[in-house]
Amino acid sequence: MNYAAEIFAFHFIELTLPSDFSGKIFSMQQVKNGDTVKVHYHGRLTDGTIFDSSEGREPLEFEVGGGAVIPGFETGVMGMSVGDKKTILIPVEQAYGNRQDDLLMQFPKGHFPADIQPEVGMTLNMSDREGQNFPVVIAEIFDDNVILDANHPLAGEDLEFDLELMDIKSKSPLIILPGSY
Repeated sequence: MNYAAEIFAFHFIELTLPSDFSGKIFSMQQVKNGDTVKVHYHGRLTDGTIFDSSEGREPLEFEVGGGAVIPGFETGVMGMSVGDKKTILIPVEQAYGNRQDDLLMQFPKGHFPADIQPEVGMTLNMSDREGQNFPVVIAEIFDDNVILDANHPLAGEDLEFDLELMDIKSKSPLIILPGSY
């Protein structure tokens, strides 16, 4: 048979499941770069401290490779299929990076508004020269100054996530050629 000369006729048929269908629909589609996925997750530090969870909320939705989540999280969902569950360990380099000393800054106490009494652990919002807002945490308090920390709160931490893939939306449709199943 000359496959180069073979012509395939594609027929697109919409199938509707009966309303009383109680079977399970299986999908072998796996997450790949460019897919939009929905994931339920539980995030914790390696000591077991939980820092975030989608429990009680809608699953996290993002485009794989779009940079909306940390690199290790994107890598962790690659290859999963709907319904898959797994636990991933994300090293600091694939999470929020190491803590950076250059993100610690002295700030004069006298520049605080009169109604704010600085406390260690207090989160504040600052603006840079371009007007971009970013959070800082008061790390230390001295007589005349405070030390503000602009590192991400999870910087310097390895992270663990329990993942459950809920949905995959692929940019390219799944095409089944005759005889390929």
